[in-house]
Amino acid sequence: MDTREAQKPLFWMGTTRKSVRDFPDEVREVLGYGLYLAQKGSKHPDAKPFRGFRGSGVLEIVEDHDGNTYRAVYTLKLAGAVYVLHAFQKKSKKGIATPKHDLDLVKDRLKQARKHYAEWSKQREQG
Repeated sequence: MDTREAQKPLFWMGTTRKSVRDFPDEVREVLGYGLYLAQKGSKHPDAKPFRGFRGSGVLEIVEDHDGNTYRAVYTLKLAGAVYVLHAFQKKSKKGIATPKHDLDLVKDRLKQARKHYAEWSKQREQG
């Protein structure tokens, strides 16, 4: 009998994987661990709902490093999978607000994730 816990597949939308690879090692470790916990059905202590997406199951992990802030935005709303929607270094000088461009990108990638999920689920059902 396999005693390992089930792990949800992780899907990277758009350029998120490349973006995370370009982050400093320390940041990648924190974000990677947070996504791993999401795959295992748990939650990173620093994961919180992504502003502007209340009730939609969109979360973010925020990590500060060397005076910069990095974010990984993901969703668990699609049962049985984790979709990484956006990963970026926050460069806004206007307080804590997320730039509109980043919000729009998350919205677009969430739509793409839903489409991918429907196709992926159908393939899994077929066999």
